[in-house]
Amino acid sequence: MLSDGSTSRVMVLPVRVFTNICILTTSLCTCLSAWELLEIYSGFPLLITLFSIEKYRMKLLSSRILALLLFTLICLSRGQDDDVGDDEEAEEKLEEPNEPEEQQEKSFKPEYKPPKPSGDVHFAESFDSADLEPRWIVSEAKKDDTDEAIAKYDGKWKIEEAQSNSLQGDMGLVLKSRAKHHAISARLDSTYRFSGKPLVVQYEVKFQNGMECGGAYVKLLTAETATDLETFGDKMPYTIMFGPDKCGMDHKLHFIFRHKHPLKGTFEEKHAKKPSGKIETYFTDKKSHLYTLVVFPDNTFEIFVDQEMVNSGSLLEDVSPAVNPPAEIVDPDDKKPSNWDEREKIPDPDAEKPEDWDESEPEMIIDTDATMPEGWLEEESELMDDPDAERPSDWDDEMDGEWEPPKINNPKCESAPGCGEWTPPKIKNPKYKGKWKAPKIDNPEYKGKWKARTIPNPDFFEDKTPYKMTDISAIGLELWTMTEDIYFDNFIITDDKAVADQWAEDSWAIKRVAEQSSSGSGKSLVDAIVDATNDRPWLWAVFAVVVVLPMILIIVYCCVNRDSSAKIEDLKKKTDEPSPDDEPTEEEKTEENIEENDKKPTEEIIEDADKSAAGDAATTARKRKTKSALEQPEKGEEKKAEQPEKGEEKEAEQPEKGKEKEAGNEANDEGDAENEAEQESTSSNSPRKSPRKKTVRKE
Repeated sequence: MLSDGSTSRVMVLPVRVFTNICILTTSLCTCLSAWELLEIYSGFPLLITLFSIEKYRMKLLSSRILALLLFTLICLSRGQDDDVGDDEEAEEKLEEPNEPEEQQEKSFKPEYKPPKPSGDVHFAESFDSADLEPRWIVSEAKKDDTDEAIAKYDGKWKIEEAQSNSLQGDMGLVLKSRAKHHAISARLDSTYRFSGKPLVVQYEVKFQNGMECGGAYVKLLTAETATDLETFGDKMPYTIMFGPDKCGMDHKLHFIFRHKHPLKGTFEEKHAKKPSGKIETYFTDKKSHLYTLVVFPDNTFEIFVDQEMVNSGSLLEDVSPAVNPPAEIVDPDDKKPSNWDEREKIPDPDAEKPEDWDESEPEMIIDTDATMPEGWLEEESELMDDPDAERPSDWDDEMDGEWEPPKINNPKCESAPGCGEWTPPKIKNPKYKGKWKAPKIDNPEYKGKWKARTIPNPDFFEDKTPYKMTDISAIGLELWTMTEDIYFDNFIITDDKAVADQWAEDSWAIKRVAEQSSSGSGKSLVDAIVDATNDRPWLWAVFAVVVVLPMILIIVYCCVNRDSSAKIEDLKKKTDEPSPDDEPTEEEKTEENIEENDKKPTEEIIEDADKSAAGDAATTARKRKTKSALEQPEKGEEKKAEQPEKGEEKEAEQPEKGKEKEAGNEANDEGDAENEAEQESTSSNSPRKSPRKKTVRKE
């Protein structure tokens, strides 16, 4: 089988494009993560909130995911490059030196070299000569039961180069007419007989203008009847019909063989199952495609398109109708007996209708308890004449009848529960039982569903070797098409698959590489992606992940979490005001008071030591009074200033019950507080001595 590396260079294009997209997206996400981390560190030199850390970790994880996708795509692209390396020898034939612009197109095309069969063949045609005759014979037949104007096979055939020929001098058989019947045939070099060797049929088709409705299949004509090829038409028997066919949205790849009834001698067409692969693009991409059929002596078959298998099966099991008829059939003369009872359930013949069963009671009755709603307007109708309507000036009573104004909804009924005659609603009748039916019971005479008996098939036979078909002596094309310029090339019929593969290597493979190289520069990205995914559908999943995931991450970065920056700004320390997370300790408070006393020598500080009930460290509450306020002569104000001090002393003197240690230390604390107050009062002239040695007793 031919290597698929010749298509790899085109498939590498979408992979490389999305690899570059993944690289750019990964770089962008990494920069965004680094920028936000720098922003956080610039605002918090020592403290970073847990929220910010988790956010950075999520973005770092996203970048790693994208990096993993990038690595996967690089591996895929490398693998494709390795496949491309297998076709370097074929591509060397396409390399041409740079030439002037007017000769560039001509020099780009490699020169065509006719292929040579590498083994025994029954037929090989590469159309190296522009003459149809004498090998190819155009039919002069007419179709039966068809209008005379279109009955004749008058479609035109010509041997010429393709419209977009990728090899200089490469010619093929072209169907030139539209909406006409075409028929052309040629005899094999030697008759093929199904004598234990495979049958291999292979040829190229190129729909240069696409395909609207028509076929491009070949017929292998039966040797016994293919005596006069000038009369070749739809009535001439064939052994095998193989090839593509399309009309509308129905795409087919035919494999039909005519099987001979061993008892009656009649022939019946057997159609192979539909191919599993997708064949739609072969009719629209305007490229050369290679169709291959192999029928093996073990009654199996294989179908390839572009050297890739699209269908396979057994001649005994995977064709319709089946080759061998069933051993038994339904007796056409058998009829169901008149007393055959197929009823599984029957009404109980012993059941009787109850005496109180009244079938005359209606299902719905009038609700006697219902009353007319309050506010119901019985004198008003729901519709009324439109007071604003005017009779048309051209209204003729004799022609149009008496004019009546159109009706509109009565505005008085809009606010009322209803208008017009009121009728009470209906409710379900509690006495209603319906028509009485007898309950069903099992039918004692039930015999089941009747089926006609089967009898031995009088036409039964068993052909264990459907491979042995009628001999083949000619190949023909009998087609009707609505699209012209269908290009055929490189027919070969042999009994060795290796010979057909080598024929394809020397012809179709070189042509395919040339077509891809010539059309690759003008191919859009979408076309390249579609071509790549035709043979590898799993690439759609890779492309979806690479495109969708980066877009989601970019949206999240740019839109979703933008309010988090405002939260970070709120957490930043803009002023010297203390925040809840950095409350000063007792020692820091003492140092701050010392610095303030150094800066303000005229102030006097009065400190009172308070003891906590639980015996924790004593806290000092300081109250500052300016010297001018202490020197006021009013005695009333001095008493007011002394009252809070006495209250604080009383609070400090209240010990908790059950704590003996605190009772012994209260007097010492009061003494220390008085000594400190005296020292501070004398430190107005020299403020840097006593405040520095101030201590607080802790228990």
